[in-house]
Amino acid sequence: MRDESVASVDTAGDAHTDLARAQAGDGDAFGRLVQPLRPELRAHCYRMLGSVHDADDALQDALVRAWKALTRFEGRGSLRSWLYAVATRTCLDTARSRGRRALPVDLGPASTQPVIGDIPATDVAWLEPYPGGDLGAPSNPDARYEQREAIELAFVAALQHLPGNQRAALVLFDVLGFSAAEIATMMDTSTTSVNSALARARKTLADKVPAGTQHQMLTELGDTRVRQLVESYTAALERGDADALVALLTKDVTWSMPPLPHWYQGLAAVTDFAVRVPLTSCGSWRHVVTNANGQPAVASYLAADGSTTYTAWSIDVLTLHDDRIAAITSFIGAGHFSAFGLPGSVS
Repeated sequence: MRDESVASVDTAGDAHTDLARAQAGDGDAFGRLVQPLRPELRAHCYRMLGSVHDADDALQDALVRAWKALTRFEGRGSLRSWLYAVATRTCLDTARSRGRRALPVDLGPASTQPVIGDIPATDVAWLEPYPGGDLGAPSNPDARYEQREAIELAFVAALQHLPGNQRAALVLFDVLGFSAAEIATMMDTSTTSVNSALARARKTLADKVPAGTQHQMLTELGDTRVRQLVESYTAALERGDADALVALLTKDVTWSMPPLPHWYQGLAAVTDFAVRVPLTSCGSWRHVVTNANGQPAVASYLAADGSTTYTAWSIDVLTLHDDRIAAITSFIGAGHFSAFGLPGSVS
């Protein structure tokens, strides 16, 4: 068995060789350099933009920019830090042109009566779910947030309320563990400006991010109990069993369905909506268990009465609290399914 220190030296040597080759114009060498960093850079772009599709576009654009500018990389810092700088500036450009992403709960009060035949709000840039929870990088001991915590739906939704510079400073410092001086270099500003942006960002997030994280809650509940809750949720919907569904929900549960603007809060309102719409009016359901934003989720497939083909309908992200479901966020649209590697229909 080879000594680990020897393997580490070999890896560093390979990277140094690939960097020299890439700067000389070797595209394959550049690909080898960036490939291990792609998952974490993609997650970074998602946190910044709130959309997996925008994140993929921004990452692609950032890597093209990095490739074109690679000869100017002098190696004073790590290639990883330099790529984060390029990705961050790319995301800030995208955010300025497309605006912030939102959830229905950001736009107005909860509905008091079920709305049948909701019309999607097409003038809103909606937050999107992020497939899985593997972010490709271990947590940094200097960061405030665990990597998984920083991809959770509530956290990413809260980030969207921040101006671009505050969002970037907070993610780079509190999530990724870069220093204020490093961030100042990345964003071409001063350390004082970075610290000021951090202070303002933390103040805003303190009012919008729940005290407990889903990562902590899922750890406390354990895999077996989480799996039971998810299976009970899907079974209740597939059977049209309102009592079984209600038994899974907290008293202050919310249910939202972007791009539909209406949302519901509280056991009575959510129950009334569930009984009138998904449990009786839509057709029949099938589900595939998945994971989104590091949280339990299910892909919901819907079939009209009498049909044996179930077509992609929504990705339902479940937020858990004290052995119950505290929020259901149903991201409606077949377009979400491909990012999760899921089929457009099931039988």
